[in-house]
Amino acid sequence: MDYISLQIPVADAEQGEILTAELADYPFESFETEGSLLKAYIPQERLADCKPEVDALLARYGVQGRYIAIETQNWNALWERNFPATDVEGRLRIRAPFHEAAPAGELEVIVMPKMSFGTGHHATTWLMSRAVLDLGVSGRRGLDMGSGTGVLSIVAVKCGAAHMDAVDIDDWADANCRENIAANGVGDRITPMLGDVRRIAGRRYDFILANINRNILLADLPSYAAALEPGGDLVMSGFLDADVPTLVEAAGQQGLSLVGTAERDGWRILHVRRTK
Repeated sequence: MDYISLQIPVADAEQGEILTAELADYPFESFETEGSLLKAYIPQERLADCKPEVDALLARYGVQGRYIAIETQNWNALWERNFPATDVEGRLRIRAPFHEAAPAGELEVIVMPKMSFGTGHHATTWLMSRAVLDLGVSGRRGLDMGSGTGVLSIVAVKCGAAHMDAVDIDDWADANCRENIAANGVGDRITPMLGDVRRIAGRRYDFILANINRNILLADLPSYAAALEPGGDLVMSGFLDADVPTLVEAAGQQGLSLVGTAERDGWRILHVRRTK
């Protein structure tokens, strides 16, 4: 599969974060910042459907982007050169197979990122990974919505979760998730599911992890609430500071009470709980 890199010069980190949040509503699968350049990656075959809207979005912010074709094999080589392991407070290391193993006593997850989202480098994945470490998932059944590489599902089962359903709408992410599950030896406790929120109809969970974006979270909140057992936890990320009040209000309308929130690099995580 070939990818396109949309490269956008940004004025500062705040503008980069805002554009990342806006572009996340389209089929971009990964983002990175290199100096003053924001790079957004999208499958070549999916660009045509959204390019006019993306160009209009950039025009509204007064910026211009360049679309550069990237061959898959070159992308994988780029990751191997430039993808460092990620440390979460000395408790968890998210690494690629070509990195050194984590030191004794530190949990590790092996991820071959390719083009899927969820390597631990993005602030939201880091926040969500830390939340899983502290959530108390042992013996509980969970859902990972927008699972990408499957990293959060893998972290959860390595923290003792009884089982995880890993749902993603993208076939490339689904294939990468399966590869990473096998690499971590947890295939018996994670079920990859290709599709959207409709895949969880009739299923029940003790906790749900959803690292997507604000618009999808708002649209899917009723389904998450319906799938949560009483006392179940919903942890969400993929949005900025300004989005928190809207999400807290929407969650409250579904009977979900605020437990806490945290921030990293302008990105937010929100923890709510079903009280009934």
